[in-house]
Amino acid sequence: MTRSRRLPPLNALRAFEAAGRHRGFRAAAEELNVTQGAVAQQVRGLEDRLGLALFQRLPRGLALTGPGAAYLADVGRAFDILAIATGRLLAQPNTVTISVTPTVAAKLLIPRLAQLQADLPEVELRTVATEALSDFDRDQVDIAVRMTRSPFPPDQEARLLFRQELVAVASPHLVKGMTLPLDIDRLRTLPLLHDAHHHWPAFLHSGTPLPGAVFNQTALALDAAMAGQGIALACRAFVAADLEAGRLVRVTDATAIMEPDYFLVRKRTPAPSKAVQAVWEWCASRLRLPAQDVK
Repeated sequence: MTRSRRLPPLNALRAFEAAGRHRGFRAAAEELNVTQGAVAQQVRGLEDRLGLALFQRLPRGLALTGPGAAYLADVGRAFDILAIATGRLLAQPNTVTISVTPTVAAKLLIPRLAQLQADLPEVELRTVATEALSDFDRDQVDIAVRMTRSPFPPDQEARLLFRQELVAVASPHLVKGMTLPLDIDRLRTLPLLHDAHHHWPAFLHSGTPLPGAVFNQTALALDAAMAGQGIALACRAFVAADLEAGRLVRVTDATAIMEPDYFLVRKRTPAPSKAVQAVWEWCASRLRLPAQDVK
């Protein structure tokens, strides 16, 4: 039997807790804004359900039985916990939790956090960086950025951020003195940096695995590339800022579109909070490639 089926009705517990605190049905009824008879009926129903007496009915009020006093202490603590949890929730109405992959966090979200704070100063953004898919209810996630495919479940809303367009990049120091762009044969002779997606064989049209250091995250492969350790293959959205700043250079004109694409995803709801809606629109605008660059 599940825990929820073993719990007495919440209204009965509220009536008992209030009556126990006030040692009477009348004061409990005034607190709960119901009739004295309704409180008495709820308490009697609770006692019948539990199979024991919680109160002694006295001419001038109530007295808790031994089991009733012990039960009141536990029920009171439970209501205190609920009140504290509710207070915390209401005290942070503008907190938004977003789940992203570590690479999205490092290359897209973190560099833009100052801009988000400037644009949405009333919002507190909590970032969960993980490769695991989030359950919006279980993990209490409001928005997610994920590499995925449509169609989406009816209870989810999604917006395309960008396609996974792969480009080969390296530190300008690694390719110093070389004539860019490199052809595919020349590219094969240089140290290649792999991530968990292993796209190099498809990019170079190779039927066999290619040697090189392997990293479990694209962001780490890109860090190694910036350190001059080799050539990394990454989604163009992740390297756009580094290319513009000159920390990385494209070593070949070749590109490859790989599925799936990157989407902004959230649970479909008829009335999302203002904070969630603001972050949703901000991400849809700020995390995607410029319109002329989306292919």
